[in-house]
Amino acid sequence: MKITYFFRNIKCGYSIQHVFDSVIPEIAQTNEIEIIHVPSPNSMPWDVVKNAVFTFKNKNKNGINHITGHIHDSILGLWKCKTVVTFHDLVFIDNVKNPIKRFYKWLFWLYLPVKLADKITCISTQTKNNVLKYVKTNKLSVIYNPIDPAYKYSPKKFNKEKPVILHIGTGWNKNLLITIDSLKDISCHLRIVGLLDQEQINYLKISNINYSNVLDLTDQEIQNEYINCDIVSFVSIYEGFGMPIIEGQMIGRPVVTSNIEPLLEVGDNAALFVDPKNVDEIKGAFIKIIQDDTFRENLIVKGQENVRRFDPKIIASQYNDLYKQMLQ
Repeated sequence: MKITYFFRNIKCGYSIQHVFDSVIPEIAQTNEIEIIHVPSPNSMPWDVVKNAVFTFKNKNKNGINHITGHIHDSILGLWKCKTVVTFHDLVFIDNVKNPIKRFYKWLFWLYLPVKLADKITCISTQTKNNVLKYVKTNKLSVIYNPIDPAYKYSPKKFNKEKPVILHIGTGWNKNLLITIDSLKDISCHLRIVGLLDQEQINYLKISNINYSNVLDLTDQEIQNEYINCDIVSFVSIYEGFGMPIIEGQMIGRPVVTSNIEPLLEVGDNAALFVDPKNVDEIKGAFIKIIQDDTFRENLIVKGQENVRRFDPKIIASQYNDLYKQMLQ
């Protein structure tokens, strides 16, 4: 069977392709693979048309077309072809206030893709439930993101005197300011990955937080950040999945994360969950991990067990089963 993967324009970022890079080699062992990037990185009506025409010209008539995320509207060019669309989250609707723009996004990024696709995969149950709030369908299934096979268990002696707390991301949903509040009076080094804005820099200074900041890291450099840290902090207020949870667990680090979906689903019972808006609760979680050796080690062991669910071989097998089902 031939599977054609359609990815967004590379100017939009590499994160989605990075996810599929972990499973495509497994799928390629028994299938013919084609990888295509759409020409337009934008989402205006003329961009929708441009990408749809492109997918029409490059459609896989006899096999499977897989729209891997973000460019859901590109399905307009795959009419009557066997097509699966992957939804990562619904932030493209959830964050839109303007009713006209919201309808536009709903129509071309959600309603029409769901109606036209043969199958829809969601990377979490939370994403699946969110889709069902807007469109009723029986086409949905959940297939998790895989862990990058480059990530390996890397034990490290825990630094109780001044642990390195790794915080991934600085966007609106990453909850950095509240995380800073929770670390006041805790002896630690906050390692922040991502571009800091001036408000965040000022808040770090007035909070007297010992920190360092890096950005534009390679995959290997990000992996090294996990290896060098003592605790992974991921107390987001919104996520589509939560890769830092399983990346931290795979390396062998305790993870503090939010008690919201899909982070509860991804972390299972192998992370320390907190209310992302409660500074005292987050502070207490960091102190618990720092001070309680037995609790911390048990959390690491549970994390190693949890990441088995996200093995690329397992995820690839789930996609293979879906593709075969579509061609029956």
